[in-house]
Amino acid sequence: MKLHLVDGDSLQSLLDMDWNELVSQMNSNQLRQTRPPADAKLEREYDIDCEAEFLDIADNISGEGSVKEVLASNFHYDALLKLIEWASVGYWEAWEGRCFIYIENAIGREISHVEDMYSFAVWNEVRESLTSMGESEYAEKVCADWMQRRKDLGETLDEKKDPRIIPTFESHDKKSRNLHYAVNQRQYVQILGRDHLDAKSWGHGEWNLGNLLDS
Repeated sequence: MKLHLVDGDSLQSLLDMDWNELVSQMNSNQLRQTRPPADAKLEREYDIDCEAEFLDIADNISGEGSVKEVLASNFHYDALLKLIEWASVGYWEAWEGRCFIYIENAIGREISHVEDMYSFAVWNEVRESLTSMGESEYAEKVCADWMQRRKDLGETLDEKKDPRIIPTFESHDKKSRNLHYAVNQRQYVQILGRDHLDAKSWGHGEWNLGNLLDS
């Protein structure tokens, strides 16, 4: 699961550019000075990697007009996702299996199916709940739930018997704190997706990638 925090104005500026001009500036590194500053608490793709991946896709796209017009006429949501990454100040990500713990402890109820974790309704609940819940309180809930699940499965919590206990605990603590931080950065557009998900399905509502190009 990956949650991008996107500078909406920056993304819109890219979509409004002339397609060939965007490719030219991306190729010559001229866009780097206009990329939104990275958030120090989050991860982000390096400029050079973003550029290379976008240009690899752009080699197979042709057309005239704005970036949005060219991508829409080519139905190229993968290229749009690369621009999302470029306009992102950073992202939060976690293994999908672990996300049940993060999401369920945010909304206070169980999730019955993995697809539900990506729904618009659930993420509205996550944002609403983590606005009123403190970061430490949330992290403690996540870690306590993880420990209880291990007990229920008959797994040890003794670090002497399992050296992975402490690193896993620390990982859950960090991931939950970073998720709390990320969803509370309301100045950015939050675009959610996951590995191997069709790019057209990333995001929700007007910021769903399909809607961005189809509108």
